[in-house]
Amino acid sequence: MVRSRLDVMVWAAAEYGDAVRLPLGPKTLHFFNHPDHAKHILADNAENYTKGLGMIHARRALGDGLLTSDGEVWRRQRKAIQPVFQPKRIAGQLGAVCDEAERLAARLRSLAGTGPVDMRAEMTAFTLGVLGRTLVDADLSAFDSLGDSFEAVQNQAMFDAITLGTVPLWFPLPLQTRFRRARRDLQRIVDRLAADRAAGPAGDDIVSRLIESVRHEGDQRLGRVRMRDELVTLLLAGHETTASTLSWAFHLLDAHPEVWLRLHDEAAKVFGHGPLTIESLRELTYTTQVLHEVIRLYPPVWLLPRIARGQDEIGGFPVGAGADVLLCPYLLHRHPAFWTAPARFDPERFTPAASAGRNRYAYIPFGAGPRFCVGNSLGMMEATVVLATLARDVRLRKVPGYQVTGEAMLTLRIRGGLPMTVRPVT
Repeated sequence: MVRSRLDVMVWAAAEYGDAVRLPLGPKTLHFFNHPDHAKHILADNAENYTKGLGMIHARRALGDGLLTSDGEVWRRQRKAIQPVFQPKRIAGQLGAVCDEAERLAARLRSLAGTGPVDMRAEMTAFTLGVLGRTLVDADLSAFDSLGDSFEAVQNQAMFDAITLGTVPLWFPLPLQTRFRRARRDLQRIVDRLAADRAAGPAGDDIVSRLIESVRHEGDQRLGRVRMRDELVTLLLAGHETTASTLSWAFHLLDAHPEVWLRLHDEAAKVFGHGPLTIESLRELTYTTQVLHEVIRLYPPVWLLPRIARGQDEIGGFPVGAGADVLLCPYLLHRHPAFWTAPARFDPERFTPAASAGRNRYAYIPFGAGPRFCVGNSLGMMEATVVLATLARDVRLRKVPGYQVTGEAMLTLRIRGGLPMTVRPVT
């Protein structure tokens, strides 16, 4: 489990089926891998399940943000930021997303013929630019250290999740030293964002709404700490998941040039009618299918750990109070009973005809139930816009010899960059 949790999940599902008890020292993990199980845990009986194994330990790195909090704290946080993600407001951000995508496309065109570029770094810069303009109303590019600090915090969160928080934060491991430095840097950045917003007129962004929520806290100091945790969590989750999805998309498109050609033809046709609008965005149907297939194969969150508050029964199997329960979207999305040739990259499986009748809970890249990802609409919009914009303008090819490592499969991130060469469209 320490070396590769994903390998253990794959083995358990292949060897024992959809419901498996995994003894792990003093703990027993209850692994469920059927859409009906996911529906029960995430939606039907969601109140019985809190954040679980790994996530509660990642709280040491991420604090009490929306990703790690539970109960009344989570409900207040969700209520405070929910209006920022309303469909009408997200639609109003399309122009900002298109601007950032065009800026990225121009930069990549200028790099054609100059050698490899790190597409993961480029995607991270793009998504941070979008977040700055759409969610916090600030130019995040002014903070040069932001990307590196997020990387260090995420690495620490993953380390805490794997080690179950048994290594003290003060222990002088290089990873933890970088984390402590990064946490101080992120605290400085979010404090600056909050101070700038508090000094100006109130806005309709996340920072303004979190500042307002602090005013209603009985303990102002605790409120400011939670606001800081929330901002760090939203900025980290909001940019990293989309950047990861786009990185995986280019990884897969390199192996499937016929898919890229269809993407290019669709983008050229839609953009040929003029700048993107909400209406023309809906015409990018194949681009949307490609993205859904990417996150089917490589979901932004590959493991959903929960802890049962009280006794329950899932699919006929008893689960005791306090039991550790695991759902694995990575495997659920590859379940052979619900997906034909599940390991194959095939965007056609997300046409309306192919999707009709599919179990809703066989595909849960954004979770389900009350904790359904609040930012999924913005993430899908920005991924669709930038993928179509780049497919219109450039051809990207992986540097020969580059391989995705086993560690990247574990974390579902392409670590160390995704070196690709940029070629003009011909």
